[in-house]
Amino acid sequence: MAKVELKKPIVEEIAENVKGADSVILVNYLGINVAGDTALRKELREAGVVYKVYKNTMMNFAFKGTDYEPLCEHLEGANAIAISRDDATAGARIIKKHLKANPTIKMMAGVVEGKYYDEKAVEMLADIPSREVLLGRLFGSMQSPVANFARVIKQIAEKDGGEAQA
Repeated sequence: MAKVELKKPIVEEIAENVKGADSVILVNYLGINVAGDTALRKELREAGVVYKVYKNTMMNFAFKGTDYEPLCEHLEGANAIAISRDDATAGARIIKKHLKANPTIKMMAGVVEGKYYDEKAVEMLADIPSREVLLGRLFGSMQSPVANFARVIKQIAEKDGGEAQA
């Protein structure tokens, strides 16, 4: 069996994993210890993020001709990819959290919802809360004026009710 035939399933696996993904973050994982890597992988898995280490040449072949092609210029060294299908910022958020404990790893670049982001932009994306948190904040801010209005009406009713009884 030729080498190309052995590598083709791996390239297809990468292409299938990134197909339709909300975000793909390229991570240089050089220097992370086993305990740190295990903790990172566990948290990513719990968030529904696929985190895999592939050879750079395999990722290069899989990214060619797709939205992820700009990531090819960063394929040097020990790289892994974090692929998220549900929450576009989950992978970046979790990796950034682990950067504090493992300063040797770094987010190289990413493609989020079809748009390329460099290292600094990916780190800024990591600061964006999850969809659930954002929805909670939105509903909280929408509820606040209604609650304040109801409180004022109640106070007016109590004031008028107190004067009517006296």
